Parts: sequence; C-alpha cells; structure tokens
Amino acid sequence: MADKRDILKKYFGFSCFRRGQEEVIDAILAGRDVLAVMPTGAGKSLCYQIPALLLEGLTLVISPLISLMQDQVKALQEAGIPSAFLNSSLSSGEYGKTMSGILRGDYRILYVAPERLKRGLPPELGESQPGIALVVIDEAHCVSQWGHDFRPSYLEITGFIGELNRRPRTAAFTATATPRVREDIRRALALKEPFGLTTGFDRKNLYFEVQKPADRFGALWECLTARRGKSGIIYCSTRKTVEELCGALKARGLRATRYHGGLDDRERRENQNDFIHDRKPLMVATNAFGMGIDKANVSFVIHYNMPKNMESYYQEAGRAGRNGEAADCILLYSPQDVRINTFLIKNGQDGEVKNQALIDHN
Repeated sequence: MADKRDILKKYFGFSCFRRGQEEVIDAILAGRDVLAVMPTGAGKSLCYQIPALLLEGLTLVISPLISLMQDQVKALQEAGIPSAFLNSSLSSGEYGKTMSGILRGDYRILYVAPERLKRGLPPELGESQPGIALVVIDEAHCVSQWGHDFRPSYLEITGFIGELNRRPRTAAFTATATPRVREDIRRALALKEPFGLTTGFDRKNLYFEVQKPADRFGALWECLTARRGKSGIIYCSTRKTVEELCGALKARGLRATRYHGGLDDRERRENQNDFIHDRKPLMVATNAFGMGIDKANVSFVIHYNMPKNMESYYQEAGRAGRNGEAADCILLYSPQDVRINTFLIKNGQDGEVKNQALIDHN
C-alpha cells in the first residue's frame, strides 16, 4: 500500500518534504482539523493533495480563485490524479459532465468556489458513501473580516459542513494571518481543537529594498532596465496609475499588460493569461491582482506605491520567487502614499482606489 512518501515521489517528483508539510499531512491523516499558516511557495497544496490520495472519499477544496483552480486541476490531471473543479467558467454541458463524474465517484479532489457550495453541489454527495473525507479551505483569511480579502460567501462554509451526514476533517490554509485573524478563522469555521502550524514568514531567496526616489518613474525604469526580459509585477494603488504606467511602459517598447477591477472579466482573464504564459512578462496592477496566482518565475515585485498595511505588502511581495530562485521586492516610497492610505482607512475601503480625483480633493 502506498504511503505519503511514495505519493510525494510518484505524483509530485519530490524526494523529501519541505518544512511543516509532513506534520500537517500526519495531522490530517490522523483525523484532526488543521489551521496552517505557511508562506507563499511553502507547498501548502501538497499538504492536502497527498492526504486526498490516501483517504477514502472525496477531498473538497474551497478556493476563491477560478484561475488557481484551473491551474491546479490541470497539473493534477497531468500527474494522473483524477480531479475537477466547479465554478462559473464551466459551460452548462461541462458542468453537467463534471456533476455526473462527482456522483460516480470519478474524482479524488474537487475544487469549488465558495459561492457554489450550497447551490452547486448535488445533495447526494453528502449522503453517499464514502462521501466527503476532507474539506480544505484555501486562502482561509477570506473568512475573517479582519483579513485583507474578506469574502462573505466564506461564512457559509460552516453551515455546509454542518449539513453533511458525517462531519469530515477540516483543514484551513493561508499564507499570512495575524493572531486575531487566526482566532477568527478557528471560530468562523468551527475548527475542533485544530493542529496549528505557523512556519514563519522568512523566505531567504527574497531580497527586500525600500527606495525614496525624487523621480519615481525614473527609479522604476532603472529597475526594469536592470531586469529586462524577466517576469515581474508592478503594484499601484489606483486604477489611474495602472493605466498611465502601463501605457508609458508599452510606449517604451516593453511587453506590459494591466489588471484592475475596472476591466471587464474577459480582458482581466486575457491579460492574466498573457502574463502567466510570459507573452507579456510585466504586469501592472492594483491589489485586485494576485491572490493565489500560481506563476513560479516572477523574479521581482515592485510596489510603485506603498501598500496599506504590512500584511498586504507581504502577500503581494511574496508572489516573487515561488520557484526558489533569488527574487527582488522593491518598494518605491513617496509621502503622497501616506495620504492615499489615510483616505482608504478613513473611508473604509479595503480594495483599490477607483477614482484618483476622490483623493486629490480630500
């Protein structure tokens, strides 16, 4: 019978576990709930994908990101692991085909958006045998109003689990969570004496630098010139800055694209795919971009504006160097950034600034 190390080697090609992975896997296999805080690039997905192949029943992964579901399911299928996802990107025919496969027991891992938990899954799933063995909540900080990406639909997860005939073990994962957010996750998800793991936040391959340039665009251009041909993300605090900056870089011959909440779904999807597949290796974006983005070769993240808080900065900067190679995280600071963030805090806005004029006149 295969064990966790056999599966690690056979399906994922690794000969040893990274820090914290084995402890989390053992806790899940022992039937415990889990709350794991592990930095981006630490291999959180293996912590539940390996148990999924050892447990009898389906592993249900609740994820807020369509692109991440698609990327992970594609990788799992290529590795020979029967997997599927349910989200709004499926046509009615694809949805029906996937649903039939779920009821036949064709899959070991099923990714589902939180909004589709109650209205998108067949009720027979909770009644069947062996049923759902493990429920995984990815990006678990979304359940907390103190987290930086709060999603109200996450509050329905506990009710969904409570309606199952048999409560499955439950595992929550996130890259960053303050003690307050961790307690919120435990409470909101009704975790039962969970095995807790916080591996720390230090990633030795990341270099952090703060600059206070007199000419911010000039400093950015110098950074990009030194990294020409490499893939990177440039974060801006406003949609207007994204538009202006992306246009300026393209006018100078760089293959850049943009991402913010003002674009329609089709363009956001196309621009994201252009970035992920290196057709356009530079992404200029607001904080609407990035949570869960699975792109290993991001070699730098530049913050053109100061983020609102340290947690957001760590999440965004942490998208660099996921392949373990050396990567740079550079913050271009200006006193104007404090004014923008003060406006956000006073007006209770957690996301991007839609209209620069609101700031200019406050």
